[in-house]
Amino acid sequence: METKSINRKWIIIGVVVLVVLMVYGSIRGSYNTLVTLDEAVEGQWAQVENVYQRRADLIPNLVNVVRGYAAHERETLEGVVEARSRATSVNVDPTNLSPEALQQFDQAQQGLSSALSRLMVVVERYPDLKANQNFLELQTQLEGTENRIANERRKFIELTRDYNTNIRRFPRNIYANMFGFDRKPNFEARPGADTAPVIEF
Repeated sequence: METKSINRKWIIIGVVVLVVLMVYGSIRGSYNTLVTLDEAVEGQWAQVENVYQRRADLIPNLVNVVRGYAAHERETLEGVVEARSRATSVNVDPTNLSPEALQQFDQAQQGLSSALSRLMVVVERYPDLKANQNFLELQTQLEGTENRIANERRKFIELTRDYNTNIRRFPRNIYANMFGFDRKPNFEARPGADTAPVIEF
């Protein structure tokens, strides 16, 4: 009788230990997955900022080359410089992405893209400028950068979608709430956002 009682206690202890280990394994696995996804989104955001910064770094050279041929197009050149300044002044902390900050960043970048487009219209009036070697090299670099921007944005959108999906799935949604993993904002798709803009020089 006493042996049965001791065996029952060990069985109960064994079941409790097994349940605790299973719950621990589930929490640990889910938490680690969420951390990995969160880090991936933050890392990809750094890549997005990196390619936008590359574009911003090319613009002063582009403006200087154009200024050499079209100095009297002052208003357009100043517009590009001001748009670049606005775009580079919007910094978004990847650990604390908010919809408002992301929208502000995207609007500043769109403003810069518009200013560059206006500059390219001006360039059309100057055939000598279009044939300038420095200008042609900047054109190639800028086109490549625009393609990288589209590619890095696409990756960011995909990683953010994966992260947001993961924190909403059961049982990870419970752990996400427990550990403070909140939904991350994403770029709002604009018509034609899946293709890189064509910059005609």
